[in-house]
Amino acid sequence: MNNTESYPQPIPVIQLDEQSRGTFVSRTYTHLFCAITAFTLIEVFLFKSGLAEPMARAMLGVSWLFVLGGFVVVSWLASRVALTSTSMVSQYAALAGFVLAEAIIFVPLLWIANEFAPGVITSAVAVTFMGFTGLSLVAFFTRKDFSFLRGILCWGGIIALVLIVAGALFGFQLGTFFSVGMIALAGGAILYDTSNILHHYPQDRYVGAALQLFASVALMFWYVLQLLMSRR
Repeated sequence: MNNTESYPQPIPVIQLDEQSRGTFVSRTYTHLFCAITAFTLIEVFLFKSGLAEPMARAMLGVSWLFVLGGFVVVSWLASRVALTSTSMVSQYAALAGFVLAEAIIFVPLLWIANEFAPGVITSAVAVTFMGFTGLSLVAFFTRKDFSFLRGILCWGGIIALVLIVAGALFGFQLGTFFSVGMIALAGGAILYDTSNILHHYPQDRYVGAALQLFASVALMFWYVLQLLMSRR
């Protein structure tokens, strides 16, 4: 028996009726909002409880490559599970694990910003929100398929990773232009992810779609915050 007949391929949301597409989009952005809220609450808890400072000092005291390597592994596993697993429990566990990993890796940057550049976190949140909203509106109103950005994003991500590793190994600062380039890369990722939500995701992968969007928003926030801190 043909495997394709035994296990039908998921139907992309673009092929569904308007109500089903609307439900999928609504669920995706609801989960994105919940992920951002959970991330914020974790950070508030860590800072209010006094855990943020020792965590930040501990992470800043070791090679950033170990932290980055662990985060890359967690990110890869979470994305893979959320996008391929048919179990909703597994998808939610992947999203929760990814949000927790993001919250931990952000601690040193947020602690430094809070200690040495008061007010910059609020500014970074506002800039990230405006950037995300603007790019999302472009994708929604044009209805264009931005899947062609995949190759550009892959190459850009590889180059960025190489530069980050090189910077950690040889101790040089990547500077303002790198932060601007990463913000542009994150913007492309938001366009790509939003386009996929409208055109390519199966109806039961709204958790995975939310995870991908959350990752892109977090990437933009990270480098917007770094850029604003460098101007202080």
